[in-house]
Amino acid sequence: MNFVKQSKMQTLDEQQLLDRLSAGETFAATLADGSLDIWVREYVPYLCTAIHAGHRLRPDLEEICAIDEQERLREEDPYTDTAIESFPIALVARDSRYEYDLNRSPEECLYEVAWGKQVWQQPLDEAQRQTSQERHSRYYRILEALITQIQQRFGGCLAIDVHSYNWQIRQYEEAPIFNLGTAQLNLRRWSKLLKVFEEGLGAIDLPNLDTTVARNQVYRGQGFQAKFIGDRFPVAPVIPLEIKKVFMDEKTGEVFPLAIESLRQGLHRAVLDTAAYFNQYLGHSKLRRPAALLSSTIDPLVLKVDRALYRLAKDVDTLQYVNPINLQQEKRTFLARKRYEPNFRYRQLRMDPYDFREQLYQLPVSQISDPSLRDLYRSVVDSFAIKVELLTHVGTPQFLYNSLRYYGEPSPTDIANAHFLLHAPEIPGYEEQPSEIDAEMAKVEFERAARDFGLNCQVAISTRLVANAMVDNNRRLLLINRNAKLTQTELNALVHHELGVHMVTTMNALEQPLKVFRLGLPGNTYTQEGLAILAEYLSGNLNLSRLKQLAMRVLTVNVMLRDMDFGSIFDYLKDEHKLSDDKAFSLATRVFRGGGFTKDYLYLRGLKDIVSLYHECDINSLLIGKTSSSFLHTIGELIERRILLSPKLRSQAISDCQPPPNPVLDYLVSSIQ
Repeated sequence: MNFVKQSKMQTLDEQQLLDRLSAGETFAATLADGSLDIWVREYVPYLCTAIHAGHRLRPDLEEICAIDEQERLREEDPYTDTAIESFPIALVARDSRYEYDLNRSPEECLYEVAWGKQVWQQPLDEAQRQTSQERHSRYYRILEALITQIQQRFGGCLAIDVHSYNWQIRQYEEAPIFNLGTAQLNLRRWSKLLKVFEEGLGAIDLPNLDTTVARNQVYRGQGFQAKFIGDRFPVAPVIPLEIKKVFMDEKTGEVFPLAIESLRQGLHRAVLDTAAYFNQYLGHSKLRRPAALLSSTIDPLVLKVDRALYRLAKDVDTLQYVNPINLQQEKRTFLARKRYEPNFRYRQLRMDPYDFREQLYQLPVSQISDPSLRDLYRSVVDSFAIKVELLTHVGTPQFLYNSLRYYGEPSPTDIANAHFLLHAPEIPGYEEQPSEIDAEMAKVEFERAARDFGLNCQVAISTRLVANAMVDNNRRLLLINRNAKLTQTELNALVHHELGVHMVTTMNALEQPLKVFRLGLPGNTYTQEGLAILAEYLSGNLNLSRLKQLAMRVLTVNVMLRDMDFGSIFDYLKDEHKLSDDKAFSLATRVFRGGGFTKDYLYLRGLKDIVSLYHECDINSLLIGKTSSSFLHTIGELIERRILLSPKLRSQAISDCQPPPNPVLDYLVSSIQ
């Protein structure tokens, strides 16, 4: 998929295009005759070219061409335009190299014989030759104007010239995936720059392939474009890159989508790292980080996908469908009879899951040129497909299978951590507090805390909650369980957990230009709950009892997966862990709702990983919405590019950076493996 098909391109003649370059404007354009695409989304000190990506022939030339379309394609460089479409500045030739070869001099750019075959059925007439040579010259006038503008702004310009080559047809015994041609590169001056690029290319992970990088093994980089730039611009290194056609069948033209995707993502990172090094050489301190070398504007296609995804998925709320609607009735019956297996009932799913998935996969995510955003939206789409499958089977045996797909299950390490915490002795000096705070009293405290945190939200009491409290993201509403009985520490913990993190991320998501952060990234449950419990910990309201509660959830999920029924798990919690009837029923319900809900083991794992991350780096960017720690780097990059906004609201506990108040508790948390 090329850039022309995914973004609105202006149609400009040469003079209009040169005027825009001279004025330093940003634009995306196709030349009036369709021979060239150029985009300057943002001025940066590097550009990419794909001068052999084109396949078109003028109609008068196509009539007399002696080589058929399929055979021409073999010697062209298809998909090199796809490889560079994410970069802020690029030139892509749309005319075939058989018409005129941009990597040959003006005098030699027209073929009569190419790769041993006669190109034309009859000699080209003078008008045909002049038209092709003029297009060749026009490309170089535009290229010179572009580099001149970049040179004036930054004092230099790095050019990455991307090609591809046949290795099966040529029968190369040893052919690297990436070949760098250095014949026209000043190696004394640019050796470190070249090494950075080689290292970046070598780090690219291609499916079922060993990545290899070599210099001058199959091509030496002696093309005309590198010479043209080198003769005119002293601080404009050109690196010709030849990519082995492992991303397609070079004989039939069939593309391998996974290889293409891995290639363009990997090349994106390798070029950015090389450009960042080049900027260090130029001395531009503000442009040394790779993220600063990408566009700060959001492609309209991204906004289109984002809005469509939000409209489609905004009402897909797992807890809305998983929490039983007859909870209190079944609790009374179970506690009265004990051997009774609760018959929970659930809300009807308000969507057609098959239609939902069909619409989900029709979103044009693959056409997003920015690799970071494309990967993010692809992950979200896949996640929602599994989530809807989960909700489709609420109350059936298949629900557990899909819960395992979506949330996973406790690992041996998770179970060992849970046993470690459950065997921890009581901490001296911590007396158990009475559970004197009811729902009405808690409501008053939550409302006061919301005002203190600057949160414009509502607080209400509910009879349908399994947990003591929960944030309803869609309504910006904190719900409190009508039957909640809390200690002061538990209430304080919930304030920092529900308001300080869950409501904060809900409100911050509303400020973001991309609505996907209201929906939630894959793994957001694990990350958001980890952040919420970290807030309890750093605020001094995480006690040993709470840690043991998280550990108990891990073990309860684990025993549920051993096919124990509700009553047996209730007895296990009472007999083995001495829980009250209310707490044993609540915990058993948490893991049995829906048909087997494995989510609860993630709280302890999330705490462990977020605490580790908290000590390594600034994690406040995770508060911009319903994020995931696996996307921390991407989120940071998008904030730096000003595509996302830094979190307006912060978790008071996490931002204060106060050391945990109790060394014993600190030891226990830090000991979780």
